[in-house]
Amino acid sequence: MTTRKRVTPDLGRLDRVVADARRARDQREQGYRAQALKLFPWICGRCAREFEHSNVHELTVHHKNHDHDHNPPDGSNWELLCLYCHDNEHQRYVDQGGTSLREDDRTGATHSPFADLASLLKKS
Repeated sequence: MTTRKRVTPDLGRLDRVVADARRARDQREQGYRAQALKLFPWICGRCAREFEHSNVHELTVHHKNHDHDHNPPDGSNWELLCLYCHDNEHQRYVDQGGTSLREDDRTGATHSPFADLASLLKKS
């Protein structure tokens, strides 16, 4: 019977890696979030709820093409959404199989369930 040497993880190193990753994410978000809050009125783009300094933390930046690394300085890939509308938008994205929900990318339905209804009714 062989004895295995127990390896203990370096929790300090793990904590540093997680903290660095969070710091980098926060810096990236602060950059485009601060820009978006300067560019756009503090109104949710979906439900039209208005925000002020006391509750602006509930207003989020949504990336229209769902690419968080695509942050043009003119804000063309951003829209301000409240927490609830932002969650709903991402759920719709998931429900659609991860396809784009941008207006110019949407295609119409290809299935027409009532296409042959008239001929079926005539047979009766």
